Amino acid sequence: MTENVHELRPKDPGHKGPGPKLPDSEKVTVNLGFVDLGRIDLMVRDGFYANRADFIRTAVRNQLDRQDEALRQSVARRQLSLGLTAITRAELEAARDAGTPLSIQVLGLASIADDVTPELARAAIASIHVLGAFHASAAVKAALADRIV
Repeated sequence: MTENVHELRPKDPGHKGPGPKLPDSEKVTVNLGFVDLGRIDLMVRDGFYANRADFIRTAVRNQLDRQDEALRQSVARRQLSLGLTAITRAELEAARDAGTPLSIQVLGLASIADDVTPELARAAIASIHVLGAFHASAAVKAALADRIV
């Protein structure tokens, strides 16, 4: 069964970019009925999918593809940044110094750099709305708790 599974992306042997390596996915727990789970297992056993997670990822992507136009319109209407948004200390210092706090809206992953202090985050961010995942230190998340939409 596993002989027909090929690696689509090579594993990152060592992250060399600036800052910490950000994960490319987020774990989600899904409750499924026993019959649905059995049907998935049968498809895995017959070699259609590498494992349950492969089936679920494929099913989610297919459903999102079917709704692509509606999603595109919603992203445009809400003026969301799409993908990875890395918010640096320099960007926040510039916003604070200019007196123009940021309203951050992201569909994907919003990540605030580890060197950002809670005080700087509060001074530079008016609001943050993330559909997906939000990574920041626990102290920064706590400082922005009343600004997370």
